Amino acid sequence: MTIHVGDRIPEVTLKRIREGMETIDTHALFDSRKAVLFGVPGAFTPTCSARHLPGFIEQFPEFRHRGIEVFCMAVNDPFVMKAWGESQQVPDGLQLLSDGNGEFTRALGLEMDASSSGMGTRSRRFALYVEDGVVRETFIEEPGKFEVSSAQYVLEHLPR
Repeated sequence: MTIHVGDRIPEVTLKRIREGMETIDTHALFDSRKAVLFGVPGAFTPTCSARHLPGFIEQFPEFRHRGIEVFCMAVNDPFVMKAWGESQQVPDGLQLLSDGNGEFTRALGLEMDASSSGMGTRSRRFALYVEDGVVRETFIEEPGKFEVSSAQYVLEHLPR
């Protein structure tokens, strides 16, 4: 079942590489803070690299100004996510999370079959606004679209 407004973020562990590989619990990430989590089908893919992540990089100061943490998640391994972040010059504080086995994506109900493109199971394109671990807004794209999960659209639809 797809995540809805009012649902608590499911508890799953994710991976992140910084000085070493870290295992991060989603409740620890999203409890006691305001956050936007956006999911992309894959690091280094065309729309994700040319528009989705760059939009959040560009708008990152505005999210921070509003007291909102920003997390980007993909069904890629942590080494790919780290390399993608470096290639995109992701600023400190905008966190890239690896859902390498797709467990978090499945728990959110936002998985898609990208086997026809040779990519297996991936995340749908989406953004969620979360306060204290509870989803307050959802911005879930229809397959093949990039409209409602852009940084600009999300900012325009969040409470000030």
